Formats: sequence, structure tokens, C-alpha cells
Amino acid sequence: MTSTASTTGARAHARSQAAAATISGPQLPDGVAASKITYAQRIPAGGYASAVLGRGTRLRLRDPAGAACAHLLLLRADAPWERLNVADTVKVPWQAYLSAGHPLLSDQGRVLATVVADTSGRHDTLCGPTPEGRALLRLAGAKQGLQPRDIGPTVSFFRGVRVESDGALTATGSAGAGSSVDLLIHLPVVLLVADTAHPLDDRPATDLDIVAWSAPEELAVQHNSDPEYLRAVQNTEQAWTAATLEVGA
Repeated sequence: MTSTASTTGARAHARSQAAAATISGPQLPDGVAASKITYAQRIPAGGYASAVLGRGTRLRLRDPAGAACAHLLLLRADAPWERLNVADTVKVPWQAYLSAGHPLLSDQGRVLATVVADTSGRHDTLCGPTPEGRALLRLAGAKQGLQPRDIGPTVSFFRGVRVESDGALTATGSAGAGSSVDLLIHLPVVLLVADTAHPLDDRPATDLDIVAWSAPEELAVQHNSDPEYLRAVQNTEQAWTAATLEVGA
């Protein structure tokens, strides 16, 4: 065994431990060149992540073992006071249940991201995270210079909730191992994610995979034909054009 009594010995011991460690990463998307991958991380149960993602990024959240729960918050990277507004995300599309084509709207009526693919169908916009999840989101936010007051309401992926006819909320569980959700990022965002149990589903969480890659060509695709969505996209594009012109001035 390497002695750690000296700095040299401690360094050698640490390096030997790192060399022996097995680090499992996320499953990368088929057909996407490695050069386009901008972020890839496997978040363990009870873990969190933060990242800055550019406009035109495609983000994949994946539940490899079938019990992940991704509590997610988006804030505009170049104007972090503009952030995900869960109430508008539900109200404007007339739909509380997230699925492909659903926008994640900011408090300025702009599209921060659109759900462009979904093999899970088990998500929640109503309950928010547990206290543990909120604490993790605060830690993730601190890595980006954010304060606890910046951590607003979130959406949760991979643990479903449905509203009964009497107004009661019922957990509907997970879709099983390997399900995924893809988001297309419309404005540069700070991504905060915590992987913990859901308030209505206290099963321990399992690993969560996150992979992001550059896909700006997808911004030209119409992912939803609803008039509310099209107005929000137009609002987003006008804001982006104005911001780009201001920077270039």
C-alpha cells in the first residue's frame, strides 16, 4: 500500500485510486458525431448537474434503469432573471401533461425549450421537487452564481402524475428502463437538474443520463402547429434577433 504520510505518497495513492476507478458514462445517441457532443454526464441517484447550453442544442434525458426522476429548471443564460415559468408552460398550451411538441415557456412568453421526442410519457408539472431535490437544485445553481431565491418551480421527468376527477393527484410511476425525453433549446440556457425521488412517489431514484449535442438545423423545424406555440416561437425569435443585433452593434 502506498504511504500517504507525505505529499508525494498521497499524490501517488490518489492517482492509483483514480486509475482503478470505473466511471460509467451515459449512452450516446446513435448517428450523432462525437464532435457534436457538447455535454455528457451520468448523474447518480441523489446527485445533481448544472450546465450552460447554447441555442440550437438538443438535450436528451434518459432513464437507464427505470426509476430516475429529473427535476429540471431552465434559466436564460444571457438574462438569468428570465426563467422557466411552469404556470405558463401549462396554461399557454392548454395542457398540463408534457409530451412531444410541448414548449417550456419563460415568464416572458418565450420558448426556452421544446419537447421534441418522448418515449416515457410519465412526467409532472404540478408537484415540484422534494425538499432534498430543492436543496440539490440550490447547490447546482450556486455553481452558476445563482442564489436560493433564483430557484423557482420546476418540471419533473420520468415520474408521472395525473389529476383525478375530484382534483386529487395520483402518481402513475415510471415508464421503465431506457425511456428518454429530448428537448430542443431555443435560447441559451442554464440547465439545473436534480435526480431524486418524487413527492408522490418515494421510490429511491436511479441513475439519470444527460447528453447534449449541437443541432441548430432543428430550429427551422416546426415542432407544433398550435397557434399559441407559433406565437411563442415568433416572440422568441424576435428577442434573439434583437439580442444578436445589440451584441453586434
